[in-house]
Amino acid sequence: MGMTMSEKILAKASGQESVKAGDIVWVNVDIAMMHDLLGPWLVDGGFRRLGGKLFDKEKVVVVSDHCTPPATVQQADILKFTRDWSRQQDLPYYYEFEGPCHQVIVEHGHVRPGRLILGTDSHTCMAGGLGAFATGIGSTEMIGVLLTGETWLKVPETIKVVWDGKIPHGVYAKDLVLKTIKDLGHAGATYQTIEFSGSAITDLSMDERLVLSNMAVEAGAKTGLIEPDEKVVEFLRSKGVTDEIDMVSSDPDASYIRTLHYNASELEPQVACPHEVDNVHPVSAVEGKAVDQVYLGSCTNGRISDLRIAAQILKGKKISKNIRCLVVPASQHIWMQANKEGILDILTEAGCIVNMASCGACGGFTSGVIGAGEVVMSSSNRNFRGRMGSAKGEVYLGSPASVAATAIEGKIADPRKYLLKEVM
Repeated sequence: MGMTMSEKILAKASGQESVKAGDIVWVNVDIAMMHDLLGPWLVDGGFRRLGGKLFDKEKVVVVSDHCTPPATVQQADILKFTRDWSRQQDLPYYYEFEGPCHQVIVEHGHVRPGRLILGTDSHTCMAGGLGAFATGIGSTEMIGVLLTGETWLKVPETIKVVWDGKIPHGVYAKDLVLKTIKDLGHAGATYQTIEFSGSAITDLSMDERLVLSNMAVEAGAKTGLIEPDEKVVEFLRSKGVTDEIDMVSSDPDASYIRTLHYNASELEPQVACPHEVDNVHPVSAVEGKAVDQVYLGSCTNGRISDLRIAAQILKGKKISKNIRCLVVPASQHIWMQANKEGILDILTEAGCIVNMASCGACGGFTSGVIGAGEVVMSSSNRNFRGRMGSAKGEVYLGSPASVAATAIEGKIADPRKYLLKEVM
């Protein structure tokens, strides 16, 4: 019996020729990632009591993103502690004010196919878009990883999700993954790998692939994997990665616990409605719902292609006078690229407010949280009660195109009416 991508990566990490789903394995970690909120200020006490020596500082990455810019004294204190701790440990890879950790570690070349990446954040699984087994762990678990470079994992079963067919105009990776989560349920893939494949997935850009892997955890998955191809190689070379790349893939006779098949050509834009990510409906079913705020950004959908789509829709138009529109690029690098392309001018002229790259209002931390009774349409990844501010608010999720169209109308809108038809 062949092995899945997950099994192959964990076999390599555990020094074994083969493993199978359900095995408990001790694994060597390639990258240990922490951010400010669930990082040094939480792990330091236990870390020091148990010796206080990093297993390999070259394999530890710290990103300050959740409390940037600090909105409270406590957040400022957390940032200072994280910054000072990273200096004390002489870490070569500490990033601050550069954007959400998941995007930052991808941009800086820390993510490679076949690597095992553990981070103190549930959306660490985003790295699976490049073929890495990446998953979130708790801060207590991270102490052991920092000291030894090892931990144990149960090899997950794998759900294969196949998207074939041509993706229609106005439909994006966000719509594919929301439909997938609707069918799996918000806990339907708990401690399992979701492996995305099919011609529609192969056609996606790297920006779009990362959306799928980022949101795999919203179905409870341990990680979300996409087989690396030449697009991944080209992307990594653009980030200065010159090492040999492990083009890991599942064997043809690998075993899957479940397989879902979809025809992308039949899909229309999707919207996740309050208060669960699997409460998904076609945009036509919720079109017209009034909103108070739209939020374009996050580590899920704040990349350059997302901002380009929004700019295409908003160019020469104005957002509704009844709402506010916040734009948060997924990294400082993307912010600068969007600025050079004139995208930020288009968005601000339309009435949008462009914030710095951070986790911001996506997790209810800073810069645009919502109040009681307010409704937001967001391109981020979660919509449970209190996620973006008040527990009495409502969060709807959609693609950047759906968000931009909603900004124009002040109510949830189908983006296809605002997009130029593709040249046939």
